[in-house]
Amino acid sequence: MIQKSEMDNTYIARAVEASINIGLVALLAAVCLLILAPFVPIIAWGIIIAVASYPVFLKLQHTTGRGGWAAAIWTILLLAVLIVPVVLLGNSMVEGAQSLMDHLEAGTFIVPPPPPNVESWPLIGARLNRIWSMASNNFTEAVKLFAPQIKTFLPKLLSASAGIGLTVLQFFFSILIAGALLAKAQSAAEVTRAFMIRLFGERGVEFQNLVGSTIRSVTSGILGVALIQTALAAIGFVVVGLPGAGLWAVIFLIAAVLQIGILVLIPAVIFVFATATTTAAVVFLIWCAFVGLLDNVLKPLLLGRGASVPTAVVFLGAIGGFVAMGIIGLFVGAIVLSVGYKLFLAWVEPNSAESTNTAGA
Repeated sequence: MIQKSEMDNTYIARAVEASINIGLVALLAAVCLLILAPFVPIIAWGIIIAVASYPVFLKLQHTTGRGGWAAAIWTILLLAVLIVPVVLLGNSMVEGAQSLMDHLEAGTFIVPPPPPNVESWPLIGARLNRIWSMASNNFTEAVKLFAPQIKTFLPKLLSASAGIGLTVLQFFFSILIAGALLAKAQSAAEVTRAFMIRLFGERGVEFQNLVGSTIRSVTSGILGVALIQTALAAIGFVVVGLPGAGLWAVIFLIAAVLQIGILVLIPAVIFVFATATTTAAVVFLIWCAFVGLLDNVLKPLLLGRGASVPTAVVFLGAIGGFVAMGIIGLFVGAIVLSVGYKLFLAWVEPNSAESTNTAGA
């Protein structure tokens, strides 16, 4: 009886000690996550950039013969792709704002009268024609009339501008992280493989390949198509002389990632029909229709190079990521949810994962 009591006490002591150890480990993990929480989007996007661009990096490494030089060159190229459009857009917006202020101060700012057919537009025609005519005849009175709405809108505009600036800064550091990962690509791959094996056992390597192929396919199929569409749309905006073409292009890029890019083209087409010649407006309409429908051709081709992901998953990931993390979440959310979706399918249906890997090979 005494021996049994001693065994019970020993068991209880070990259980208490194990519970304390587990609690301390959980507390340490929670504190680490709390400390790293502000950097999670940056690190996640850096990993995504590194994985998505790894095939191109390998070609560059083969050309240069040294991984460090290849990583440095690739990082500089990625930073140029990020910084150059931002600088051009910023200069365009500053020059436009400065020109507007100069005209307002000199009293030379003139709003052209609305075209005769604006009033016949359904739903918004009459109201738009009235507001447009008021601004054309007496711009100062129109500004005074809408002063409350302008005061309400300005803080939101400033907040959005600050958010865009923060997003650009996040991308900057993410590219640096991606460059560091690519410079140590072999070591990073080994660590990732060991981690996946630790999580999934014998199927760790299979899941590692699945994650890589899904990231690359979603990046090219969603972000790649959105960038191609944005470049073509921006060409149309500039050629037709759309005011604030750079800002329109940024808005279209966000909408294209959300799979609703064509909705941004509709007001642009309406504006061109109201201000340009009929021939120019029709040509611009055809160009916008081509840009808006281009994803139906490109997306199946690019997504088909890796693990295919339903559009609904990408859409939910983009919306959820935007709500959770802001603009950068448009990209991170879509990719993370797509990877999770494919991992879930691979876990539920092992044969589907095997066939995916076979097709990717």
